[in-house]
Amino acid sequence: MIKKPTVFSLVRDQSLFMTIIMSLLTFLSVLALGIALSIGTGVIRWNNQWELFATVQVTDPSKSDAAKKIIANNSDKIESATQISTSEMTDLMSPWLSGNNNVLKNYLPQMWEIQFKSTDAMQEFAKQISKSARFLPHADALKSSTSSGMQMILMASLILAMILTTIGICISYIARNTAMLHRRELEILNQIGASDNFIARQMQIIVAKISMTATFIGFIVACPIILLIQSAAHSARVGLMATIGLTSGGWMTLILLPIAIIIFAIIVTRYTTIKILKNS
Repeated sequence: MIKKPTVFSLVRDQSLFMTIIMSLLTFLSVLALGIALSIGTGVIRWNNQWELFATVQVTDPSKSDAAKKIIANNSDKIESATQISTSEMTDLMSPWLSGNNNVLKNYLPQMWEIQFKSTDAMQEFAKQISKSARFLPHADALKSSTSSGMQMILMASLILAMILTTIGICISYIARNTAMLHRRELEILNQIGASDNFIARQMQIIVAKISMTATFIGFIVACPIILLIQSAAHSARVGLMATIGLTSGGWMTLILLPIAIIIFAIIVTRYTTIKILKNS
C-alpha cells in the first residue's frame, strides 16, 4: 500500500525545537494542574475532617455545671465528647511558659472537644451552649489554613493559564514561520487549485504528530514529580499539606490535559494557517 505523501513538512531543526518546547510546556502545565488539584483535594479533606468538630470552653467556674448538663442533654447529637484535663492543657502550653506551672491552673478554662453527628446538630448545640461557654468550631479556627490553600490553588491556576497562553503563542509562531519557509510550495498549491482547508489540514497533521510526541514526554516526566511532591508533603505531617493528594478524578483530569493541549494546538495551527493564506 502506497503511503500518501505529505505536501510539505517542517524542517528538522524546527521540528526538534517544537518538540522540545512543547514537551517543556506540557511538563509545566501538568505540574501546575497537578499541584492545584492536589491542594484542592487537601482543602476538601481538611474541611471534611474538622467540620463536625468543636471545642467548648468554660471560663466561669459557676457555669461549669450548666455546660455539663447541656452536653449530657444533647448526647443524641454528639458522636464523642472528651474533656481535656488540666494536666493535658498544662503540658501543651509548657513550652511557652516558664516558672511554676501550678499557678497556671487557676487561669485555665474547662475544655471539651466534641464531635457532632451533623452540622445541624452542631448549630443547634451552639445556640444552647452560647450562654454558658465559648463555642469554637474547629473549621472556623482553621480558616487561615484553608485560605492559604485556596491562594496556592489560585497561583497554580494562573501559572497554568500563562503556560497555555505560551503554548498558543509558540504554535502560532511556528505555524507562521513554517508557512513562510514553504511560501513557494504554498504558491504552487494555490496555482493548482488546492483549497485553504486542504493546506491547513497538512499543517494540522504535522503539528498533531509533534504535539502527541511532546505531550506524552511532558506528561510522563511530570507525573513522578507530582508524586514526589505529595510524598514530601505527607512526610512533613503538617496540617493541610499532609492531606493533599489526587483522587481518580484528579488523575483523569491530568490525563485529559495533554489531550486538550493537542486539540488546542491543532485549532491554533488551523486558525494561523488560514489567516496567513488569506493575507498572502
